[in-house]
Amino acid sequence: MGSIPSLDEKYYSLKPDEAAFFKAYTGIEDDDELKKHITKVQTEAYAVHPYGCIRHFSFTKLIISRYPAYSELLRIGKERPGAFFLDLGCCFGSDVRKVVADGFPVRQALASDIHPEFWDLGYKLFRDSKDIFPVTFIPGDILDNQFLTHGSSKAEVTTVTDSPSLSSLTNLTPLSGRLSVIHTSLFFHLFDEEQQAEVARKLGSLLSAEPGSIIFGAHGGSAEKGFRPAMVSSRSMFYHSPESWVNLWEKEVFEEGQVRAWAILREVETPELVDGALADRKWHLLVWSVTRL
Repeated sequence: MGSIPSLDEKYYSLKPDEAAFFKAYTGIEDDDELKKHITKVQTEAYAVHPYGCIRHFSFTKLIISRYPAYSELLRIGKERPGAFFLDLGCCFGSDVRKVVADGFPVRQALASDIHPEFWDLGYKLFRDSKDIFPVTFIPGDILDNQFLTHGSSKAEVTTVTDSPSLSSLTNLTPLSGRLSVIHTSLFFHLFDEEQQAEVARKLGSLLSAEPGSIIFGAHGGSAEKGFRPAMVSSRSMFYHSPESWVNLWEKEVFEEGQVRAWAILREVETPELVDGALADRKWHLLVWSVTRL
């Protein structure tokens, strides 16, 4: 285990739409005061667990709205009665708040993370509360079968007509076959190949059989699948290629013909890759979606 990198405000940078989003939620209009507020919460969260996405202020980037599948998420929220949306690995809940702000019904949105402290810090970050922002939060470990029962090796097409009471949920198993949209970003690359396949099967078992239901997100990827150095350290992480990722979903998680998977690589620049010892290293984000046919 190497030493934990210290926090550095040089990674703080808000685009105009991100600044507007945080100002609208927090009521803080002054840029310097907003920065102080965000970095204070960041410091508290980093003490809970030092994830790179916290260190690099990824939670301020409105990641979910940058993906091609985002328009489908919003369309489903407007056009499909009773559609449920899950943000898995939600951290502070920035993405789910963006989804709700853009029109998805707040009481049909759910969020989950292994660290419930992050969700509580989200109320602090956005200066709201459960009463103001009544999205159901369900803490738990996706690899724990007590949290989500292991789906079959081939996710079955099932039709579900009843809807669970979201507020009473303590795990994800009652949502099997009920979710219209699932989003997870900067999440899959935390696991090895076998665990990524297990998580994919579990998410596949949650997805509604209704055509157009979708799972999407992004995480570290590579032109060829295999273990590669992590973005800002020498620690190895398993990265899928677009081809292997599509194959996983279309031929292993689901039966052939049940879904259409799509994935591309996007080269990512971060301050740590642009300057310093890692300047000659490239890192790619695997952007993807899986849609029910």
